[in-house]
Amino acid sequence: MAGQNQRLNVVPTVTMLGAMKARLVGATRGHALLKKKSDALTVQFRAILKKIVAAKESMGETMRASSFSLAEAKYVAGDGVRHVVLQSVRAASVRVRSHQENVAGVKLPKFTHFVDPAAASGAPSNASPSLTGLARGGQQVAACRAAHVKAIEVLVELASLQTSFLTLDEAIKTTNRRVNALENVVKPRIENTIIYIKGELDELEREDFFRLKKIQGYKKREIERQMAAAKLFAEEQLAEDLALKRGISVGAAANLLVAGGEKDDDIIF
Repeated sequence: MAGQNQRLNVVPTVTMLGAMKARLVGATRGHALLKKKSDALTVQFRAILKKIVAAKESMGETMRASSFSLAEAKYVAGDGVRHVVLQSVRAASVRVRSHQENVAGVKLPKFTHFVDPAAASGAPSNASPSLTGLARGGQQVAACRAAHVKAIEVLVELASLQTSFLTLDEAIKTTNRRVNALENVVKPRIENTIIYIKGELDELEREDFFRLKKIQGYKKREIERQMAAAKLFAEEQLAEDLALKRGISVGAAANLLVAGGEKDDDIIF
């Protein structure tokens, strides 16, 4: 891999080695946590995907039922029922509320529907269409309204699931990129740096050991030389002491030996 041939540009010291080991521990821990986060998000992602498939199947049936109910209402109450309904409604009875759900540190937007209590009770202040189709087709209009409320519920649920699906998909991609970066770039680079620092420290240790061996050898030779010189000096002192005891010094004996080779002049008394 590319990360195996790379390392950080650091000074090979023991302190830096400890810092790199601490960074490696942190990177390993972060990699494990991000891996767990990715697994949790993937599980949630698959669960939401199953819910989306079920919601889309339900949406098809619900939309088909709402279309049929609308056709029945138009057939029974007449085509003008649509304008009557639009004119009688001033505020929506079904509303959507949004909130956020935290999943492994990722905030997922959620949408929930709720019915306005005033509109559901048919209060006159809200101009509820509960009296629409009183002359004819009232039952079909109410059934059409209920079918479309059910369709809105399914659509809101599907919108919530699809929004969470897209958010999770982006979060999983981002988390996987971080996991791959830690696994293939950051950790190998730190490990290569640690190997480099250890190699440099071992080389310095070998150089110090070789230097100490040379110093010890030099000191040993110096001690042997001094001991040899002391031994020679002691032998000379011993020889001189023996010569003094015999009445002649070593220097004098040496002078006699030198002088013995020369001819003395004959002296006649």
